[in-house]
Amino acid sequence: MQLAIFTIFSIMCIAGAILVITLRSPVSSAIALVFVMCTIAGLFALIGGLFVAAIQVIVYAGAVMVLFLFVIMLLNIKDELIQRDEKKLTRILGGVLGAAFLLEIGFFVRKGLTSGSPGLFMPAPNEFSSIESISTSIFTKYLFAFEVTSILLLVAIVGAIMLARGKGRTET
Repeated sequence: MQLAIFTIFSIMCIAGAILVITLRSPVSSAIALVFVMCTIAGLFALIGGLFVAAIQVIVYAGAVMVLFLFVIMLLNIKDELIQRDEKKLTRILGGVLGAAFLLEIGFFVRKGLTSGSPGLFMPAPNEFSSIESISTSIFTKYLFAFEVTSILLLVAIVGAIMLARGKGRTET
């Protein structure tokens, strides 16, 4: 049963990821990314990481995606400003690399389904789903990365606002 649920969530996650890169509208792409984040949360819940699953939905599917949608709508990108890449070499190279990636994924999925994996059915370790251990890691071992990420998001917001204002408008 657990393998069937894992397979369903995995297929939904892959389908959502394909939608993220194939949809033409940036808003539709961002909504598809929210769907991907929710399916990843389902995968975390499946292995017993309920806290990580909840944080995945609250932080990534909630706060970060709202920020992305805000920036996308603030920039208001016109369709005529988006240029297509007409170079034949990049299209061929992209197709070859995409096919190689799909073959690699197929190889590992087939190998995992035929030989099985003992780790697939084992519960997550206590350090994985404990709020205390995760918060201790974030605010001790990974504090610098945590702060750099928050500064990076702040710079992205300020940059998006500056781009949206345009060159000719200087009023506040």
